[in-house]
Amino acid sequence: GLEKLDLAAAARREIKVAYTPDVMTEDVADAAIGLMYGAARLVAEADRFVRAGRWGPERMRPGLSLHRKTAGIVGMGRIGQAISRRCAGLGMTVAWTGPRAKPELPWRREADLQSLAVISDVLILAVPGGASTDGMVDAEVLRALGPRGVLVNIARGAVVLEEALITALQQGTIAGAGLDVFAREPALDPRFLTLENVVLAPHSASLTR
Repeated sequence: GLEKLDLAAAARREIKVAYTPDVMTEDVADAAIGLMYGAARLVAEADRFVRAGRWGPERMRPGLSLHRKTAGIVGMGRIGQAISRRCAGLGMTVAWTGPRAKPELPWRREADLQSLAVISDVLILAVPGGASTDGMVDAEVLRALGPRGVLVNIARGAVVLEEALITALQQGTIAGAGLDVFAREPALDPRFLTLENVVLAPHSASLTR
């Protein structure tokens, strides 16, 4: 991302700025799907359940089925489209929202984030960072996603108001979340560590061989 670079200052000094938009697309999309399954199907929680010797004396709580559910993709750039292809291949319905219509795409576009959240079972954030997206996922959006909804963020931590997200996870406003990014990294809010219904990753979506 370029949002932390002063591009105007670089231009004044004739400093060329380059980035690699195609290098990480497929790996980050894969990570989004992994976080979706991790949060909805309780993959990390199930691992902890077994390791703690709870299997047998207790019963594992049920996860959320994803087949035939709706994946709402926020941002339909390279990564958003790669995530959409994967979700469609898994038998999910795909809908999306973004600043510009893309009539060449086969998926339904919603006019705004709120209306997308209402129809989504999983809301996946794939927008760039910056002033236009900071704090776009607030308490109202999370309420629209609902108590059986899952939030996945592989975009930027600042896209989500973390206080609202933590409250939603604590109170069951949403079912769960899969997060690769946080407002403060690596010093994330310690309340995340106490929550069973969130899967945490260390901004590692693109880290592959």
